[in-house]
Amino acid sequence: MSIIKDLARLIPYLTSLRWRYAGGAAFLLFTNAFALLIPWFMKLAIEALQHPLGARFSPAACAMIIVVLAVLNCITRIFSRTLILNAARIIEFRIRNDMFQRLTRLDIGYFSSSRSGDILSRFSNDLTNVRMLTGFGSMSAINTVLVYTAAVTMMIRIHPWLTFWAIFPFPLMVLIIKKVSHRLFHHSLKAQEELAHLSSHAEETVSAIRLIKSYCREEYFQEEFGKTAGRYLKHNLRLARLRGIIIPVMAAATGSGTLIVLYMGGQLVIAGTITLGDFVAFGGYLAMLVWPTAVLGWILTLAQRGAASMSRLAEILGAEPTVVDHPDAQAIGTLEQGIEARNLSFSYGDTDVINGISFNIRAGETVGITGEVGCGKTTLLRLISRLLPVSAGMLFVDGRDINMITTASLRRLIGYVPQETFLFSRTVADNISYGMTGDYQTNDITKAAGQAGFAEDVESFPDKFETQVGEKGVTLSGGQKQRLAIARAVAGNPAILLLDDPLSAVDAGREEEILNELGKFYTGRTVLIVSQRVSAFRDCDRIIVLKSGAIAEHGPPAELFQQGGLYTEICRRQKNTL
Repeated sequence: MSIIKDLARLIPYLTSLRWRYAGGAAFLLFTNAFALLIPWFMKLAIEALQHPLGARFSPAACAMIIVVLAVLNCITRIFSRTLILNAARIIEFRIRNDMFQRLTRLDIGYFSSSRSGDILSRFSNDLTNVRMLTGFGSMSAINTVLVYTAAVTMMIRIHPWLTFWAIFPFPLMVLIIKKVSHRLFHHSLKAQEELAHLSSHAEETVSAIRLIKSYCREEYFQEEFGKTAGRYLKHNLRLARLRGIIIPVMAAATGSGTLIVLYMGGQLVIAGTITLGDFVAFGGYLAMLVWPTAVLGWILTLAQRGAASMSRLAEILGAEPTVVDHPDAQAIGTLEQGIEARNLSFSYGDTDVINGISFNIRAGETVGITGEVGCGKTTLLRLISRLLPVSAGMLFVDGRDINMITTASLRRLIGYVPQETFLFSRTVADNISYGMTGDYQTNDITKAAGQAGFAEDVESFPDKFETQVGEKGVTLSGGQKQRLAIARAVAGNPAILLLDDPLSAVDAGREEEILNELGKFYTGRTVLIVSQRVSAFRDCDRIIVLKSGAIAEHGPPAELFQQGGLYTEICRRQKNTL
């Protein structure tokens, strides 16, 4: 029942293209009709040679008709394959788009538990298996049903008892295949999972190649890759052995039927029960069953692999985001009342990260957030930008529960510099303008680069703003990546600016320049700065100090320093390290 449940997920895609499949089935019907007439006219040709005077068609006329039927068979076969195989390509296209759309809607929590290589494997190999099933598999299944129905009907018309003995080995074949099919599904699923592990391992190795070389771990990763590839090979060899059982069983069934026809049919011809023409036509119809019977094993293999792949694709297609808009949520256009937290709490599973904190940040205020590692600073910024789900009544933006504000409108107000800088493998200008909406000019990009202290770096590049940064910004230094990320955040002219440790990779001289420029940008905006470096808080109105997910201290920087608490200790530790 599992395979039926997994394949049932394809029904909406198949029904959306039902007319293509219907047209392909119609052409298959004509294709098989022309093919079925060829043995019949061979029978008439032989009978015409035996009894020329009573023949309805001359041998020459039968030969011409057979040629015409063969040409028509070829033409209709082309149309049937085109319609059905193209429909499979369209289904692959639609599933791929649906998967990508689903991935863009899912939350960061989903990706923290999913490996990139595994996701990429589903987009490539698993989708190929589904395409093969909905294309060649569907076409072969329809063709098999049509051929068996028509050929067996014509064989019964010639001699029912001979037909019974000719197809007698086939039920035994079906029973054996049924026993094998369950194991096919199991090993197909295992093979797909091992391929995902293989893809993940390769993707991770390529991404960390500089680190691997730095620690001379090439042989270790080669060994680990070999183990993963070995497991993938093992499951594929098992699949090959199972398929190796199916093909001989098919051949034995069709071969046995042919031997029975030769023996019993020959006796019937000698006895005069059937004519020589009937015997030739019967042999022709039995020969037509050879390919559909042989391909039946392949259809079952495609069905098992397709079901296994569809079950993996369904894990993405069926995944639901935890951050969704409330039906009554409304858009927000400006920030006038600021940001307020009321007993805000959040946990990752059983691990509490933020424990009942409350604060009120006025619009236009600049607030620093600091504290020990793992105290919830980054999580707090993610909650404000609604990258993580927030319980009702805990977080308010502009006086409204954040759950009652549409996510898109909220994020349009926010410029966010995450702790881990990511750059697209495009030009500097493309990366800076990534978050800009509507029409913008080159001057806007230049201004944003200047505000981030990145303009001098751009001038040193060979192609200025058209310089390619490489994959993940590989051609830039850590500080340049960070400054480019800041430029991207401020380029959209956001009302709320969230900076998560934005100066960690910047030297002291450049830090001063960036802070001077950002200080001008802060005016009239609500800014939250997360940092371990207290120098980043020089323009802050207040500072929130977190400890173990709770607010340990809260107030202006000068007052906190005078209190001699945790913030004072942080300042002293940093002063001693300078």
